[in-house]
Amino acid sequence: MQPLKFRKAELKDVEQLLYLINRAYRHDTARSWTNEAKLVSGSRIDEQQLQQALADQNFHLYVAEIDNDLSTLSIVACIGLTFNHNEVEIGTFCVDPIFQNTGIGKTVLSFAEAQALLIQPNLDVYVMFVLDIRTELLAYYQRRGYRPTDLKISYPLDANVGQPLRHIELQQMLKNIK
Repeated sequence: MQPLKFRKAELKDVEQLLYLINRAYRHDTARSWTNEAKLVSGSRIDEQQLQQALADQNFHLYVAEIDNDLSTLSIVACIGLTFNHNEVEIGTFCVDPIFQNTGIGKTVLSFAEAQALLIQPNLDVYVMFVLDIRTELLAYYQRRGYRPTDLKISYPLDANVGQPLRHIELQQMLKNIK
């Protein structure tokens, strides 16, 4: 596997990011183990939401790229950091299904954790929210030092991030930094 190149996402990336994020989360791709197509219908994100997120000063979206066969760079993963006082929420994390199970996810998560501390060195905790019925994802994050808390919140029905096909809550997970 070629080395990943990380950079902050730009408006010129919106089309490619929309395809990546919705494909990783909502297209029924056999290779994708992060897929939610059987759990949530509709898009994970739309163009307006992504453009608004990129304009938010507290949100940093990073892309991971690799050289493709055409000697250009292709976005293969992304991850977002939302800063709030002494914590950072990690989200909008996905890897192109073609590249899943290759170690890219671990590399991207490690990059995001390190990048968060470069941006805000006084952070105490990493925070993320995972669909509570995605036991394989909960286990993945636990292997990376995150622990589930007692906090579960309702799926955000009014956020235009898809409609659950059954009862789903978001499980908060934390990883202490200090």
